[in-house]
Amino acid sequence: MSGKVKGRSAANADSMAGGVSCDERILREIHQLYTEADSGLIPVAESVGLKLLPPRKKITVMLMGNHSAGKSSFINWYVEEHIQRTGVAIETQGFSFVTNGRKRESLTGNATLHLYPHFKPLQEFKEYLSTEICTSRQKRFSLVTFVDSPGLVDGDMKYPFDVDDVILWLGDLCDLILVFFDPMGQALCKRTLNIVESLNEKHGDRLHFYLSKADEAGGESDRQRVMMQIVQELCKRPGLNTCGFDMPTIYIPNPNKPCRCVNQIEEVCRAIEKTINQTVQNTLNSLEKDCELISEAITNKLINDRQNSLENRRARCQSCFLSLLGFCIPLALLALLVLGTCSKELLDMALGQQCREALSLYLVSIHQTPVVKIFDSLSGEQRLYWCSGLVLLSFLLLIVARFAFRTRLTLTGKQKRQLQEKLEYIQEVVKAKKKNLYEEYLRQSVSDHDMDM
Repeated sequence: MSGKVKGRSAANADSMAGGVSCDERILREIHQLYTEADSGLIPVAESVGLKLLPPRKKITVMLMGNHSAGKSSFINWYVEEHIQRTGVAIETQGFSFVTNGRKRESLTGNATLHLYPHFKPLQEFKEYLSTEICTSRQKRFSLVTFVDSPGLVDGDMKYPFDVDDVILWLGDLCDLILVFFDPMGQALCKRTLNIVESLNEKHGDRLHFYLSKADEAGGESDRQRVMMQIVQELCKRPGLNTCGFDMPTIYIPNPNKPCRCVNQIEEVCRAIEKTINQTVQNTLNSLEKDCELISEAITNKLINDRQNSLENRRARCQSCFLSLLGFCIPLALLALLVLGTCSKELLDMALGQQCREALSLYLVSIHQTPVVKIFDSLSGEQRLYWCSGLVLLSFLLLIVARFAFRTRLTLTGKQKRQLQEKLEYIQEVVKAKKKNLYEEYLRQSVSDHDMDM
């Protein structure tokens, strides 16, 4: 593969010159591959009985912690716009979604649920949901949706909904959960610790802990003491006592307020960056797996259709044989009765002398068979029963032919052509697109000779 391979930052910088980063464009194109009206993977999968979910074009990052822990301030710093209200008071009473868009807008609960359909279970809390849309493209904000959760407090504080359950439910959907502990006396809020313990049971890899507002913690010894208290309290929890905690100290930089405390706020940005990169890789891998799944389903459907066609052909042959046998029995009986009762002159007129003589020889040979001899020895009433039995047998054969060898549904020629076209589209178009996107993603970080291998 020729061409100079650029580093990840350079590649994203070149893409951003056109307004969209490389990772953002990859996620958008994959999302489009799934959701196109006619040829998208979702409608194609539905046509073969599979259900796929479209991949998200952004990651979801939830911020949680006690009130005044600096969650809203961090969002404002990250997007470099004053989006969320901040202050000492409990400003965030509900859940606020902060995302990138074409223009600055504030949406209410109904609009929020329409924008995020996967949050429909929160319908009963819609009046406590809001969305803030801003045009900022700072850092990686174009690929991030922040969920600013209510500040958690103990005591008599009453929430208008079960905030614990909602946070735990959101934790199942979020790609990253940032837990902010502030050093101002509320870091050991029991409600926060309880939720963290529950989240860690299922999503320990998504949890990241930070000591926020570290510049307000006093000296270095004060910060170390606060961090030790937090870590000790966390380690007392049964689900957390075996974990090693990494708790960077962060605060919002203020050039007018210099601080000698080490600010590791870029660690949060790196955690978000790492989650975005992992999401892109997971999305590309999911695209390949879904292509294989759909291809296998289409192939199996075509194979089953061929097998059904063979079974139908066999069933039709068996049905025709039994039907023919069922019709031949009463016809043979009727022919024997007619030929046995008609006069020689009538047969000569109907068949001709030669045919009548040949038929006479045939009937004589038939009369020499044991079955016919037994039939001739029967009385009239017995013959009636015997004939009725044969007629009943013919009806049974016809019924068996009608119901025992039913055919299975098969695809029409048009349906088979459509399935074959879909299979070729998956194999030749979607997989080729996925390969190109993967190579484009890798070009951001590997060298020429690595791409050639």
